[in-house]
Amino acid sequence: MRVPPKPMLVSAAVLSSPGKVRANNQDKSFLDTEKGLFVVSDGMGGAQAGEVAAQLVATILPRMIHVRLAGDPSPHSQTVRSWLRQDMLSLSKEMNLKTAGNPLADGMGATVVLALVLGERAFIAHMGDSRAYLHRGEKLSQLTEDHSVVSLLLRAGEITDEQARVHAARGQLTRFMGMKEEVYGDVKTVRLKSGDRLLLCTDGLTEMVSDDQIADLLIRYPVPNDACDRLVRAANEAGGKDNVTALVVNISSSGKAIMQNRP
Repeated sequence: MRVPPKPMLVSAAVLSSPGKVRANNQDKSFLDTEKGLFVVSDGMGGAQAGEVAAQLVATILPRMIHVRLAGDPSPHSQTVRSWLRQDMLSLSKEMNLKTAGNPLADGMGATVVLALVLGERAFIAHMGDSRAYLHRGEKLSQLTEDHSVVSLLLRAGEITDEQARVHAARGQLTRFMGMKEEVYGDVKTVRLKSGDRLLLCTDGLTEMVSDDQIADLLIRYPVPNDACDRLVRAANEAGGKDNVTALVVNISSSGKAIMQNRP
């Protein structure tokens, strides 16, 4: 007999800004504390193509996951990981088909990073360079590895962190939603503890604000709404060179969970 996951209380907030340079905001997000589903997407492509791509991810992917959960509200971890890989791949292929032969949608695509909280488990899935972090105690841990050329070079030891900051290949992704190739996203499971916090964000935050600064702000601002505000403000104060989105999720085993949604 399958034992239902131990319920955890979840509160969350999200805030997005176009930044100080970009004319429009191609970041999109989705937040559902009741289902424990959180999504952040960063669009790519000319004109409005990136915004459309990110909106597709933030709208359709949650629907697909909700359908899965409706059919099996207490799934095994392996089942959930399979769902997320398949759904990301299916939507990516659908997005690519929609852009075929459309010059206005040339290069259209989007990153995705999502967290699905089921009891004491958080399933983290992503494609691209939008990131997920776990903040536990005073320690900030990056849960995702960027799917980018620069990240590959760093992991291979071919460039240093300093060289990565100014490398000509910055922004070139090796995996993203809507790409021509059929590539699966990465999915991992994290065991949660009361007091944990999850941060989902676009590179508009991580390019402008260091991990140490992010950790400090999360410590100083325990309420999700305040943390999002301060994180986005820090990115803009540092130059705001890109759209920036921060989504913070607080996990608790007791107390009242409050949804805070600031689009």
